[in-house]
Amino acid sequence: MDLALIDQTKDGVTQFHQDLVQSVLNYAGAYLELPDNTEMSVTFMNNDAIQAYNRDYRGKDKPTDVISFAIEEDGDDSPVLLDEEMAEDIAKNIGDILVSVDIIESQAEYLGHSFERELGFLVVHGFLHLNGYDHMLGDAEEKEMFDLQRKILDDYGLTR
Repeated sequence: MDLALIDQTKDGVTQFHQDLVQSVLNYAGAYLELPDNTEMSVTFMNNDAIQAYNRDYRGKDKPTDVISFAIEEDGDDSPVLLDEEMAEDIAKNIGDILVSVDIIESQAEYLGHSFERELGFLVVHGFLHLNGYDHMLGDAEEKEMFDLQRKILDDYGLTR
């Protein structure tokens, strides 16, 4: 997976945590059988920055843990026709994830697990949203998404 990691935090995100995000998202991408050339980004931020996005894009003027911006492929009136080989060579950008390191820290402490577990949980959660999963559509969809999320994290080794 072609993953851009962007650190906009005040104190900086450690290389260890950036490597963890790269690794767990590569694992999740393989789990969902995404093409190797799939593109996405993760931006690490503090509460003040993510609050601005939450206010501007979701109408909620408070910090949140993770926001996903999926790139929808809704097409236009003149589709580009590619043969199979050409289509495989073109990278697919699935979107962007914004994550608050401040909330990761507080939620990990509140829930009694590691910063790493909470970081993995939130980026996989955002990643699943980028891939069409949505827990807000109903009980069945919520169960499907959270079961998949738990399975990916447990199989990867980020257990509670």
